Amino acid sequence: MAPASAPVIEARGLDLVFRTRDGPVHALKAVDLAIGKGEFVSFIGPSGCGKTTFLRCVAALEMPTGGVLTVNGMSPDAARRARAYGYVFQAAGLYPWRTIAGNIRLPLEIMGFPRAEQAERVARVLRLVELEGFGGKFPWQLSGGMQQRASIARALAFDADILLMDEPFGALDEIVRDRLNEELLRLWAATGKTILFVTHSIPEAVYLSTRIVVMSPRPGRITDVIDSPLPRERPLDIRDTPEFIAVAHRVREGLRAGHGEVL
Repeated sequence: MAPASAPVIEARGLDLVFRTRDGPVHALKAVDLAIGKGEFVSFIGPSGCGKTTFLRCVAALEMPTGGVLTVNGMSPDAARRARAYGYVFQAAGLYPWRTIAGNIRLPLEIMGFPRAEQAERVARVLRLVELEGFGGKFPWQLSGGMQQRASIARALAFDADILLMDEPFGALDEIVRDRLNEELLRLWAATGKTILFVTHSIPEAVYLSTRIVVMSPRPGRITDVIDSPLPRERPLDIRDTPEFIAVAHRVREGLRAGHGEVL
């Protein structure tokens, strides 16, 4: 279902073919998707189905070979130059020689924000991700989950309206992952940002999302887009409800149909 208002991100007939020595690799094929302001959209599918590639196209890190892709009504490259999004990668990617505050401050330094504003923004996002008091620590002094929260804070620091998240919790244990899922929903509610989230976890996709995009193996295509019936406020035990289980079943069936084998 397309958003009622003008979409923040829109793909029409999006194709991406990589040229390799072994021949062309069709990473994305005929992708049609519209994402509205304030949505939380998860992308799920097997490895190599184009989930991350789609995010990289939105971020202007890859160039589509066909179709149309717009971000805030402009090209992805123009959106990048307009600082339309923050990007959270699979690994926290923090510089070990900089403190947590220094890591969060880095994009603000590059963008030329005044020092006083840098300090204010760093303090604000540290509060948002519940890392107050840890700004002076170095990455190696923090747990993996805390490092990922710092990475999210860095992406939030310059207050872009769109947050692109490429499986940020995949390497964490289930207990930490549950905690960060709860925190991410809290952040989303507090900031109203549009979030695109890549995951391999069915429960994570269902728990977090307003919509779930199910993708097939290469060539990467969208096989289903599922609107979540769950309320925006979601305690962890919502995962035991019939509504949650029904959505998870539909996701699993979509993955099975797209993959052509029982998962």
